[in-house]
Amino acid sequence: MMVNLLQAFVAVVLGNLVYFVLAPSLPPMARHRPLHLDLGIIVDFWFCLVAYGLIRTARRWR
Repeated sequence: MMVNLLQAFVAVVLGNLVYFVLAPSLPPMARHRPLHLDLGIIVDFWFCLVAYGLIRTARRWR
């Protein structure tokens, strides 16, 4: 269980890191504005989900 929690934490950190690095080059609709529910949150979540999928896939290959 601790491994899954660590994987999820790393996925959120990596996903947010990639999102915030790429945010200036994203279209204005895909940028998150603080304290608003907008498309940017969904895009950020997608980056985290992709990071989680990559982590899980890498662990299976080992």
